[in-house]
Amino acid sequence: MDTTYDVRIWKISAYKGKRGTTYTVRWAVAGERRRETFATFAQADAFRAELVGATRRGEAFSLATGLPVSHRSGAAAVSWYDFAVQFVDAKWSRSSANNRKNVAKAFMTVTVALLRSEPRNFRPVMVRTALREWAFNRNRRDGAPPEVAAVLRWVERNTLTMAAWEDPTKVEEVMEAIATKLDGTPAAASTVKRNRRVLNVALEYAVKRGVLKANPLPKGKGTSPRTSTAVDKRSLLNPVQAAALLGWIRSRPRGGPRLHAFFATLYYAGLRPEEAVALRVRDAHLPPTGWGELLVHTATPEVGRRWTDSGQIHDTRHLKGRAQGDTRPVPCHPSLAAILREHIADEGLRAGDRLFNGEKGGVLAGSVFRRAWEKARKEVLAEDLYASPLGKRVYDLRHTCLTTWLNNGVPPAQVAEWAGNSVAVLLATYARCISGQTEDLQRRIEAAQDISGLAPEPESSRRTSTRIRHRQP
Repeated sequence: MDTTYDVRIWKISAYKGKRGTTYTVRWAVAGERRRETFATFAQADAFRAELVGATRRGEAFSLATGLPVSHRSGAAAVSWYDFAVQFVDAKWSRSSANNRKNVAKAFMTVTVALLRSEPRNFRPVMVRTALREWAFNRNRRDGAPPEVAAVLRWVERNTLTMAAWEDPTKVEEVMEAIATKLDGTPAAASTVKRNRRVLNVALEYAVKRGVLKANPLPKGKGTSPRTSTAVDKRSLLNPVQAAALLGWIRSRPRGGPRLHAFFATLYYAGLRPEEAVALRVRDAHLPPTGWGELLVHTATPEVGRRWTDSGQIHDTRHLKGRAQGDTRPVPCHPSLAAILREHIADEGLRAGDRLFNGEKGGVLAGSVFRRAWEKARKEVLAEDLYASPLGKRVYDLRHTCLTTWLNNGVPPAQVAEWAGNSVAVLLATYARCISGQTEDLQRRIEAAQDISGLAPEPESSRRTSTRIRHRQP
């Protein structure tokens, strides 16, 4: 039972402090002491009168909140599991495949933390898999196999109600769960932040639906871990290293030239991998000589066929941070234009074809180009460099490109436009990597601040000098 009639209420206590007097109502529910502080005596007296009135009416008090059941929201009538499933279904059609996947992962952890007891007839991994892959996937839930359906029925019966969110202790337990990995070690700050963001949206939805009276998640500084978006300078490639890596990839017998063109596009044009994969031949304007242009308009992130509406591994989305149908022109370096012209000719591609295909003609898989990049690093880089962050991710080619643009004087606003970022995000990400401009900037500052030629004359000649009568420009 989550209610009790064992209630004691004490008189109001006043505290006179430097900032004024406060009034506290104290009461105990099933032996657990509780208190609520008010700025005025009238507020405290009204609250105490409600508690006293509830006891006189023979009303039960909630063990979770310490308040009369008449004060509770509709949380006790809804289980967390049922609410989570309803939330997933309500948001499904407007969510990207990647967001659906992140919601399922976060809800899996929260649901396990809100179980009444540990599973006895199922292994914990079975429960987690059933929740992540089936319960919180609208496309798959109804087709769950019998063994998964049995797990989900058990979860539905053994999940706490939404009233658990009205218990501060239980909220702390859930927050600890989403910040901890299965082995008990702390989760990455970015993972914790993502899980908190998912949970916050869900609980705000619960408030709008009248399931909860307020969002119980802690607010303010220190409640969410700090994350850094700044690029690690050690991950950036110099031209010699980039040339060696791309050269090794080009020399591969199977698909080498095709992957070389793909990686060169990331290095020279700074595209995200999912944007490069989505390019069509007609999106590349490649004159016989000089600079060309790439028109970026679609991204195809690799998420998994379980989360896309099409059943394909890749989800087709509009550009990150842009409106539906928006496009982004990106300059195509003369060297890249030559590589792409050769690539198109060798592959026999036509205007409507994908610019970069997989080995069998489908979408270029992330596993393929990541594996090729990893092999190139291992073969080309010295052992100490291979173990370092240098070019560890394919995405580091994009970071190298944008840093190169900034370090060679391209205005941040222009780089942000080409890269598909806001200026604020661009500077927060790459400010630590900007170099090579120090001497020029120092010369400018030196000239602007130099007052050595304006020093006061000696005392003997100062008597005949005239005072400055106006401000110098």
